[in-house]
Amino acid sequence: MKPALPESRKESTAKPPPQFALLACSVFEREIALHAANATHIVETRWFEMGLHDRPDQLRETLQQHLDEVDARNDLEAIVLAYGLCGRGTAGLRPLRHKLVIPRAHDCITLFMGSKEAYAEHQRCCPTCYFYTPGWNRARRVPGPEKLETLKTELAKKFDADDIEFLMETEREQWAQHDIATYLDLGTDDAESEADYARRCAEWLGWKYKRIHGDAALLHDLLWGNWDNARFQIIDPGMQLGQSTDANIMRAEPVTAKLK
Repeated sequence: MKPALPESRKESTAKPPPQFALLACSVFEREIALHAANATHIVETRWFEMGLHDRPDQLRETLQQHLDEVDARNDLEAIVLAYGLCGRGTAGLRPLRHKLVIPRAHDCITLFMGSKEAYAEHQRCCPTCYFYTPGWNRARRVPGPEKLETLKTELAKKFDADDIEFLMETEREQWAQHDIATYLDLGTDDAESEADYARRCAEWLGWKYKRIHGDAALLHDLLWGNWDNARFQIIDPGMQLGQSTDANIMRAEPVTAKLK
C-alpha cells in the first residue's frame, strides 16, 4: 500500500516542479518508481549499481562523468542526485551549467527515515542496529547466509584458502558489532517479501528483528522539487560538493578546494 502523504506534499501543487535529470542509486529503484509516478518533469533518469559504494573514488568518477553528460542538456533546470555523502563518494562533484541538488544525508538510510534528524536519533537510541531495505536485500548486500556465500565466491577468485578464511572472519567480526536487524521500507510492492528475508537473516545471525515503516517525505520532496536549504544541499555551477563536519553534513565550496 502506498503511504499517505500530507496534503502539502501531494503532486498537485500550484507551482509545477522544475524539470531535471535524476542520477540515482539502484537501491531506490522501486521506491522512486512508486513515489515519482507520473513525474513528467523528470526528463531523464540514470541508474547506478550499488556496488559502487564499495569504491568511493570510482563512484565519484562515474557520477561526475554522467553529471557532465546530462549537464550538456538545454531542457533542464537542475540535476538531482538520489544519493547521500556515501563514504565521501559524492564529495567533489561539480556541475558546469545547472545547479546540483542532493539531500543532506550521510547515506541512503536518511531517505528511508525521512530526515537526517530522525536517522541521528535512531542511531543514538540503537547504535547496534544494522539497516536492511528492499533494495539492499534484493542485491544480497546485507548480513546473511547469501552474503557470506557470495563473498566466499568472490574471494576465491583472488586469494588462497587461508586468506579467504581470514577475510571472511574479518567480515563476521564486523557483523558482530551489531545485534539488531532493522528493516525499513517505503511501501513498495516487495516490502513484505523483503521484510521476511530480513527476518530470516536475523534468525540466522542470532539477532533481534525490528521493522520500521519509513517516512517518504524527504525522498518525495527530492523528486518533486520541494528543495529547502535545511534538507537539501544545492550546488551552483562553479562550486563543488564538500563535506561539512557539522549537522549540515554537506556544503558548497569552490572547485579549487582540495578534498580532505
